[in-house]
Amino acid sequence: MAFDFKKEFKEFYAPGKTPNIINIPTMNFLAVRGRGNPNEDQGEYHQSIELLYGIAYTIRMSYKGDYKIEGYFEYVVPPLEGFWWIDGLKGMDYDRKDELNFISLIRLPDFVKEKDFQWAIETATKKKKTDFSKVEFYTYDEGLSVQSMHIGSYDDEPETTKKMSDYAKEKGYEIDISDTRYHHEIYISDPRRTETAKLKTVIRHPIKKVE
Repeated sequence: MAFDFKKEFKEFYAPGKTPNIINIPTMNFLAVRGRGNPNEDQGEYHQSIELLYGIAYTIRMSYKGDYKIEGYFEYVVPPLEGFWWIDGLKGMDYDRKDELNFISLIRLPDFVKEKDFQWAIETATKKKKTDFSKVEFYTYDEGLSVQSMHIGSYDDEPETTKKMSDYAKEKGYEIDISDTRYHHEIYISDPRRTETAKLKTVIRHPIKKVE
């Protein structure tokens, strides 16, 4: 049975609709940076997803070839994630999608090292005849955060983020979005196969103690 991050780490991928505070450990990711409206057909965001999955599945299927990754075990590719921000704004404005910056992400198992990542880039580039140079090996220490499961349209997220902010304040914290700590979304549902009203998205915001 393939290891499934969503099932093994439910505290990260299956929080309740009531906000909770959690300390997120350092993780490694595949990452692609970009800018623009995520709904734009063939825009930078959609291109970033294609690049990420190209490398994610090259690593996932590596055991079938000659290249062997030390410590490899079969696993389900973790869900797509995204960091989002607008220059000069602490928080999100869902009406300014054309100004959005993003880092698209897919978590890597801990056994994947930078040398394995480089092998995957070279292998996928040759096999798929695609430029994967935008894909990064990205390490992120998210730390103390408030999170909640959001059900429904991405445009309705402000209702959930307000509950998260209110909950954090009740517990003596404040939202700490900055140039290095981001509005974070984890896409548990595939929007191509799920009704908008039933979409599941983990939303996570960094927090700090109120001084």
